[in-house]
Amino acid sequence: MANGIAQLGGQPILILSEGTTRSKGKEAQKNNIAAAKAVADAVRTTLGPKGMDKMLVDSLGDVVITNDGATILDEMQIEHPAAKMMTEVAKTQDKEVGDGTTTAVILAGELLRNAENLLEKEIHPTVITKGFRAAKQKALEILEKMAHEVKIDDDKLLLQIAETAITGKSAEKASKELAQTAVKAVKKVAEIKDGKLVVDTENIKIEKKQGGSMNDTKMIEGVLIDKEVVHSAMPRRIEKAKIALIDSEFEVKKTETDAKIDIDSPDKLQAFLEAEEKMLRDMVQKVIDAGANVLFCQKGIDDVAQHYLAKAGILAARRVKQSDMKALARATGAKIVSNINELTKDDLGYAGLVEERKVAGDEMIFVEKCRDPKAVTILIRGGTEHVIDEVERAMEDAIKGVAAALELGKIVPGGGAPEMEVAMAVRKYADKFKGREQLAILAFADAMEVVPRSLAENAGHDPIDKLANLRSEHDKGAKSVGLDVFSGDVKDMIRQGVVEPLKIKLQAIKSAAEAAEMILRIDDVIAASKSSSSGGPSSSPPGMGGGMGEY
Repeated sequence: MANGIAQLGGQPILILSEGTTRSKGKEAQKNNIAAAKAVADAVRTTLGPKGMDKMLVDSLGDVVITNDGATILDEMQIEHPAAKMMTEVAKTQDKEVGDGTTTAVILAGELLRNAENLLEKEIHPTVITKGFRAAKQKALEILEKMAHEVKIDDDKLLLQIAETAITGKSAEKASKELAQTAVKAVKKVAEIKDGKLVVDTENIKIEKKQGGSMNDTKMIEGVLIDKEVVHSAMPRRIEKAKIALIDSEFEVKKTETDAKIDIDSPDKLQAFLEAEEKMLRDMVQKVIDAGANVLFCQKGIDDVAQHYLAKAGILAARRVKQSDMKALARATGAKIVSNINELTKDDLGYAGLVEERKVAGDEMIFVEKCRDPKAVTILIRGGTEHVIDEVERAMEDAIKGVAAALELGKIVPGGGAPEMEVAMAVRKYADKFKGREQLAILAFADAMEVVPRSLAENAGHDPIDKLANLRSEHDKGAKSVGLDVFSGDVKDMIRQGVVEPLKIKLQAIKSAAEAAEMILRIDDVIAASKSSSSGGPSSSPPGMGGGMGEY
């Protein structure tokens, strides 16, 4: 590796600090592509309904078992800079649509694998990236054309989207029940804004409690709060609840400035304590006067105030998280009040039932039977902690998948059908180009086939046979034909009920192509030496000297 040394009149000039490593040109590209491919290969076996799981153990011995691409890459402590860019692909996909993370990563890996062959034929990276960009635009157009419409009252289709997202995860055993829960939750929080359907998945709160089985997972039409009622004398169940939400302390306020109170006699102390108590009593009276019988406070509630609230028959909880307060406001229609003196009956929300119940030995407050809740809660149950975590990931994929389908109002068939259609159409599109750019566009088309190929491999079928069958069907114009991994046959995926939101595929292709283009354009990697505090004799930068096999 060249170490940034320039010769001047026989005298070497060091322009980089000692210990800095540098790789240039082909070597840099090879390193980066190898790192990116290794990341893609790490998640490739998790793709599809027959994908396998990974067990990830961190330095503290905590175990995560999952086949969710984003979670795997998040838990793997990746050091190589190019490999980190691949994890960003998964993160973007996860944030934007919540599912399709593995697809995005393996597409980026395959694009780079094919680009590497072109680099060896002395094709310049800028020619490859130009071809990739043209192919990407064409691919997005093809996907738009082959999409089918979906509407919010299309329950059967929405259930199929949710089931497709859950299939292949450990939660698959209860996929029907979980899919129904996901669709119900999304439909509850969906709103029409400016003539467009908007689904904010933040309004679907997920709570986990160990115990029972994953079939016991259920949706609550309201909010579930992992808190207990603050005082033993308070009621544990209130029907037709009028709910006050307060985000300031239910305590005697401390002065903003430094103040000193001199008390030089017992009478003065008594008067001071009585004044404090009166202030708290007045605060409780404000809640009673507003007509509230349930109080949720974001900060603390003074012991004396708790006593008076209990005497008035008010159920109260304190130190409720801000996110829970917002969910309560959306579910019950209450307004969050900062100044208790301003509380009026118009600020109160309504719930048919507020009740404290024991779930797996912990007290939780259920706020349910709300009139038109715009926030709901899904309580996830499962036999072990690892099962619950995986059910949560499956549920998030299903919720975000259904939401993504409704926002664009379009779906595409699953089973590798869209990728196969894109590959075929992009190949035809390549005929319009001449020379080297055409090779880059063909490389893009070949890369798209990695999805059906991986689906076949992971299910134990012969990928060459299955790809040949798929190609011949798509040549005949059967756009929805994909691979049924369970039977090994090629079938119409729409009829089979294997459907995915269009948004997942669009985002996966965009993220994968952009990441591949960025990695290809790098021809010089200059890495500073690691500081001595990080320990270990090696001062070479992560993954630069050694291979990628150190995961």
